[in-house]
Amino acid sequence: MAFPKVDFEVGADGVAVITMGNPPVNALAIPIIMGLKDRFDEAARRNDVKAIVLTGKGGRFSGGFDISVMKKVHDTGDSSHLPDVSVELVVNAIEDSKKPVVAAVEGLALGGGLELAMGCHARIAAPRAQLGLPELTLGIIPGFGGTQRLPRLIGLSKAVEMMLTSKPITSEEGRKLGLIDSIVSSEELLKVSRLWALEIGERRKPWVRSLHRTDKIGSLSEARQVLGTARQHVKKTAPHLPQQQACVDVIEHGIVHGGYSGVLKEAEVFKQLVVSDTSKGLINVFFAQRAITKVPGVTDIGLKPRSVKKVAVIGGGLMGSGIATALLLGNIRVLLKEINSEFLMKGIKTIEGNLNDLVRRGKLTKQKADAALSLLQGVLDYTEFKDVDLVIEAVIENVGLKQTIFSDLEKVCPPHCILASNTSTIDLNLVGKKISSQDRIAGAHFFSPAHIMPLLEIIRTDKTSPQVILDLITVGKIIKKAPVVVGNCTGFAVNRTFFPYSQGASLLVNLGVDVYRIDRLIRSFGFPIGPFQLADLAGYQVSFATSKVFADAFPDRVFKSSLLDLMIKSGRNGKNNGKGYYIYEKGSKPKPDPSIQPIIEESRRLSNIMPNGKPISVTDQEIVEMILFPVVNEACRVLEDGVVIRASDLDIASVLGMSFPNYRGGLVFWADLVGANHIYTSLKKWTQLYGNFYKPSKYLEERALKGIPLSAPASSTPKPVARL
Repeated sequence: MAFPKVDFEVGADGVAVITMGNPPVNALAIPIIMGLKDRFDEAARRNDVKAIVLTGKGGRFSGGFDISVMKKVHDTGDSSHLPDVSVELVVNAIEDSKKPVVAAVEGLALGGGLELAMGCHARIAAPRAQLGLPELTLGIIPGFGGTQRLPRLIGLSKAVEMMLTSKPITSEEGRKLGLIDSIVSSEELLKVSRLWALEIGERRKPWVRSLHRTDKIGSLSEARQVLGTARQHVKKTAPHLPQQQACVDVIEHGIVHGGYSGVLKEAEVFKQLVVSDTSKGLINVFFAQRAITKVPGVTDIGLKPRSVKKVAVIGGGLMGSGIATALLLGNIRVLLKEINSEFLMKGIKTIEGNLNDLVRRGKLTKQKADAALSLLQGVLDYTEFKDVDLVIEAVIENVGLKQTIFSDLEKVCPPHCILASNTSTIDLNLVGKKISSQDRIAGAHFFSPAHIMPLLEIIRTDKTSPQVILDLITVGKIIKKAPVVVGNCTGFAVNRTFFPYSQGASLLVNLGVDVYRIDRLIRSFGFPIGPFQLADLAGYQVSFATSKVFADAFPDRVFKSSLLDLMIKSGRNGKNNGKGYYIYEKGSKPKPDPSIQPIIEESRRLSNIMPNGKPISVTDQEIVEMILFPVVNEACRVLEDGVVIRASDLDIASVLGMSFPNYRGGLVFWADLVGANHIYTSLKKWTQLYGNFYKPSKYLEERALKGIPLSAPASSTPKPVARL
């Protein structure tokens, strides 16, 4: 493993080339930052150095500040781990250097990497280099002068857009905007940069300190107009993200008080934001997503993934066609099997529709959509299954049907073929009960719509081979999914954890709380939609079937309500027929439907749980907690049973599978911020008032009483549901 280091070499031309080396993206780790300070000091001192070129090793400039340093600040609570880069290095050593400094940019210059380059007196780039400031996605703002220099180099509107959206631009666009001074081939990059630096020293090229420029900012009134518009947009679209407003404020401070004052303000706000809950949450999600592919006993035993070139999908319904679409987009050949021509044509049409929709929304070119579709073959029998590498069964949730299919697959598929089910709730041991190839069986649980939702739950039984799991992780990566490996139990990790979500909402309605108040508060918490609108979108038959599965599996802690049954009997089926808790009309937003009130009253009468027959009085915060604390409680049982490898797997699964707000860090992370003790005492109180649906789990009780975070690894080995 290569250690981070900064190389220094002075050529016969008197140019010192300073090279950052920290594979794979030359992240600005503490040793790199210290090395850069030392090397720039050395270049300033040495009489044989006339000019300086700053570059990165391995075809990349720098991917930015090392995020693990911020994680260390979060873990220790000590912000002294953050080095002074903005003033000491970028302003004093680079921008105010008495010798010209040119950045030679190749591959990428992102975040702190681009900020270093902007501190230089010129930037020469190779073609198609990625340039951007994505810091806001981590709950912070650029901290090495980016909020001040980018507007001065490319103009205020474009700079604000780049920072608020975190979207990079290419070096070609950077050249047009004025961020890049020249584009040359990778082979010529260093040579041209050296000459450019010497020519600046000889005053044949401009010596530009970008922090001192004002020509692209416009007048103060024009700048305030641009920033005012940005503020309004942020207020509307990102009310929970303090870094967005902070970024606009810091940009404005620099325009009003000058670039250097702006740099000082930026550093101060950056340090405040690093320790905010938003930054902690987003950085937890960042690392959680990178941890999911580290699976003990699978990825650490020297196995190599096998090639998966051809996949069969059984069932062309909503899920099957979505899964097939995802595979086709990953450039994998797909057989779509259905039981008759009518269903097959419908499935193929759905796939075409999925691809065309992506083209219409600008996410895919027509050429790529056509190429993807050319990899699809529809079949009505198993003849073509003789050379498939993977089969994903995506038929209705019927145990007998699935068992028959798996028996057939064992006979017709090659011995290496993985046999996977997309079941969302059924125990995989039941699905594969009648076949002998138990080591080839796994779950590949996609979330709807499968070609868009980023999570893939990979379920293993205690017999699934590590090779099968590794291959499914690899397929997940190819089709741009986040693959989370979980154990085998009813509902697996995500659906099991979240089954109390809709039930908690239903319980509150039966206690007299308004349906639309619940949805509004859950949206305010950060979910895209509330539990009742979610039920409308999923369709009531799905909700009804899954609630029965969980009632059978966990009879001690479910809340049984007549509400869904009454909605179905009244002829409602959510968005599917335009009538649910909301009214759905083409071309307009869903509207609350006041005519459901008699149905709700009837449900309340049948459940008969309102104290003294009167609606309970609850605060907004209590409503959110009464819905989400039972979900945390079930997450504790999932952790105790060893269904997931680590708590952060449940965090990323809740964000990517259930749209839990990412800036809250995921379900377990958020629960730890709230505090196990508060969750435990609340659940205990509600258990006494409203019954066992709220009864705290032993895991939660133990951790609350001992003051141990819910996310801390178990001290004793948990009883595993499946070998993890």
